Amino acid sequence: MLTIQDVSKTYADGTEALTGIRLAIPPGEILALVGGSGCGKTTLLRLVAGLDTATAGTIRLDGAAITAPHPGVGLVFQEPRLLPWLTIAENVGFGLAHLPRAVRRERVAHVLARVGLSAHGTRWPRDLSGGQQQRVAIARAFVADPVVLLLDEPFSALDAVTREDLHRHLLALWAETRPTIVLVTHDVAEAVALADRAVVMRPHPGRIHDTVVVPRPRSGDSDVAFAATRSLRALLDASLGRITERAAVPA
Repeated sequence: MLTIQDVSKTYADGTEALTGIRLAIPPGEILALVGGSGCGKTTLLRLVAGLDTATAGTIRLDGAAITAPHPGVGLVFQEPRLLPWLTIAENVGFGLAHLPRAVRRERVAHVLARVGLSAHGTRWPRDLSGGQQQRVAIARAFVADPVVLLLDEPFSALDAVTREDLHRHLLALWAETRPTIVLVTHDVAEAVALADRAVVMRPHPGRIHDTVVVPRPRSGDSDVAFAATRSLRALLDASLGRITERAAVPA
């Protein structure tokens, strides 16, 4: 269980980035953080990753406080951040040096197959498209078998077709071991496609506005997906002060 208890973050210049964030994220849930600029989505992700420290409150994974980078927490950024001097297979297996070579090779081959890049293991990052490079980044995160995987808008720079393809690869990998996933996204359709629960945040300072649950199974054109999309858009508008009423998800 990932728990975020009354977390606030104020920077040295007095900017209040987050206040009173409280979330309980059960094992295996995919949670999306949605909100406008200045609502602290990426700040919250950095706190969960242990890359920054909260001004107040606690973040715990299975009861243990996260105050520094945690071996059970993986992170995928908006850009792939591959090491250009390593092959694709070497990039994916970079964090597995502690494992026997045969085990490392088997795990790397498996995740590359799951993201459709089996034939590219010996190639260099520069030889791949942006979408393929992001597949490598996702494979690298999953190969370490994380308890929690944090995704900071990893698909935002990609075209719609490539983004949907990566959604499928992500869900296929998630289904194998079901890590907890926290996804930062500005895309309502993406949140509905991937998440079990979408948390809408409001800015200045960043705080939770409301939550939408998206039941499974679902497809992009289902009534469930349509209702969740409508509710999320209404909540997002309300969080930014554009409307005052929420469109509820039908029971």
